[in-house]
Amino acid sequence: MEKTNLLKRSIAEGIGTALLILIGAGTAAYNGIITAHGSAATLADAGIVAFAHAITIMGMIYTIGKFTGAHINPAVTIGLASIGKFPWKEVPAYLIAQFAGSIAGAYGIVVILGLDGVILGNLGAPGLGMTTGYLQGIAVEAIATFILMFVIMGTAVDQRAYKGLEGIAIGLMAGGIIMLAGGATGAAFNPARAFGPYLVNSVLDGNINWSQLAIYFIGPIIGSIVAAFTYRMIDSSREYPVSTKTSFTESVK
Repeated sequence: MEKTNLLKRSIAEGIGTALLILIGAGTAAYNGIITAHGSAATLADAGIVAFAHAITIMGMIYTIGKFTGAHINPAVTIGLASIGKFPWKEVPAYLIAQFAGSIAGAYGIVVILGLDGVILGNLGAPGLGMTTGYLQGIAVEAIATFILMFVIMGTAVDQRAYKGLEGIAIGLMAGGIIMLAGGATGAAFNPARAFGPYLVNSVLDGNINWSQLAIYFIGPIIGSIVAAFTYRMIDSSREYPVSTKTSFTESVK
């Protein structure tokens, strides 16, 4: 990993998160525009949205991972810090960058799709399905993030894993999770993925249900922490000292 200062790493995290929102949530918003004009939503549509997220996550891991670890998700940052794989003192900077990036990415959707992206596409903001209850939504988001974080731990954090394919594994897993859980909660499993579209929707008078935002904070943070500790428990033969490094692949030495 090329060692860079915290400011530069935070900027990279912000850019990575912005692109995740722009491309991932932007694709969801565009799909919303299409269905609003009379086209029925299909599983293929969900697959396209999932693929957009997957390729963006892959791209960011291979682009900024060597500098920042490519968390692009506050839940991942907190999960890594909870087991000493990321310094707590750097967590605030990463979180600020990620949430700022999510706002920038949401405004980027508006630039590309116009107000239709807000009114018809809701900026790709996640929301509960018609039959999904509030607590169920938290559970779904927790499970989704657990799966993602468990894969991150096994493919990117654990140095014994074969290196070079972690971006593909994590990206494809994220896509699979979206195809599974998208109908229930929108499958954000990332507080920043929800926050930016919610805020910008609100600013531009879009239709947003702020009462649901907590689901996308509580569920992912719980899921990420539980996954990190679960993986550490399974791998209990190894010790995990607090690391001052930020790269997934470097931080387990």
